[in-house]
Amino acid sequence: MSNDNVSELKNPGVANEVRDVLTEVLREGARTLLAEAIEAEMAEFLQRHRDQKDESGRACLVRNGYLPGRMIQTGIGAVPVTAPRVRDRAGKIRFTSSILPPYLRRTKTIEELLPWLYLKGISTGDFPEALASLLGRDAAGLSAATISRLKAVWQEEHGKWERRDLTNKQYVYWWVDGIHFGVRLEAANQCILVIIGATAEGKKELVCLTDGFRESEQSWKEVLLDLKRRGLTIDPKLAVGDGALGFWKALPQVFGETRVQRCWVHKTANVLNKLPRHLQPKAKSDLHQIWMADTRENARLAFDLFVQTYQPKYPKVAECLSKDKDALLTFYDFPAEHWIHLRTTNPIESTFATVRLRTAKTRGCVSRTSILSMVFKLAKSAEQRWLLLRGSELIAKVIAGIQFKNGVITKTENHQRIAA
Repeated sequence: MSNDNVSELKNPGVANEVRDVLTEVLREGARTLLAEAIEAEMAEFLQRHRDQKDESGRACLVRNGYLPGRMIQTGIGAVPVTAPRVRDRAGKIRFTSSILPPYLRRTKTIEELLPWLYLKGISTGDFPEALASLLGRDAAGLSAATISRLKAVWQEEHGKWERRDLTNKQYVYWWVDGIHFGVRLEAANQCILVIIGATAEGKKELVCLTDGFRESEQSWKEVLLDLKRRGLTIDPKLAVGDGALGFWKALPQVFGETRVQRCWVHKTANVLNKLPRHLQPKAKSDLHQIWMADTRENARLAFDLFVQTYQPKYPKVAECLSKDKDALLTFYDFPAEHWIHLRTTNPIESTFATVRLRTAKTRGCVSRTSILSMVFKLAKSAEQRWLLLRGSELIAKVIAGIQFKNGVITKTENHQRIAA
């Protein structure tokens, strides 16, 4: 290692100065790009209305200087922006930038950061200090009062969402789970009940996010009845979830036509927990052979082999698997393209994995409205990045009641369609 390298490592102040300079360069680049984008948006707007003239033959829309500058909080700190202003001589048209809305004060990434910090145990009063460490000294505008107002807005958004009309909604699949968090809630047995649905177009949507107690039958029944009351009258074709949920007792009381699919990830964990550690890798591989089989018949063969192998020495393992045999293999009656989505509750697990059981305990007890609004904000943000179901064009056939066997349309269905 050269002497120059050693001297650099021994002088952290130099490194900090370099990082600060780099941050300033990035901010200046962001400011320039943003200004250029807004100017281009303005030019396109004026070009679109160039033919509009007043009584004197002059252009109705003309540039009229700039609006007062303001700071936008971003992931690289505060960036100064100035939006151009347009004057309409006729007083009918107003220019509003879609890139820089009039009242924007922070980027979407900052909006997402705030509920994360809250769930991580940062109290409202500590937000300014935490944000200053992340975003720089210019983050002072995000005060405790600002955070409190944002939390109130999120709670209002969640309340409106919980009351939304579902009359025109239809979900072909549901993924269901009860999420427990590491934060201290008002009731020790309180959890978040979550349903994610797949629409007729193959889009995944957050259907339900509310609180319940011990994932109980009564809590889930109240959730399902509320969904039906708000207009969700068409039964989903299939619901996927953990076998321990009280949901399964409540489901047939409200949506009696919905079929059941047990989650293989949850079932695998339950089975392996009943085995000695040294046997778990082999058992996990054996279970994998079941739910990755190409047909139900082959899956049953692998299923029976697993039970026969472990029954003599580990009867509880065999019993744990056998009791849900039919519910674990329901996915074979749906398009093969959908199997990757239907064998597990991954749409829920992947969304909540970074929140669930990893949140630091806060200094005090978290209210139900606070935790619900924070989790809702994070889930709705994640929803924007959810991908379409594979083979989404086949959902129409599932909705129409066309029968599938081992992932393909049955011969009976094909014959009927040819005859028609």
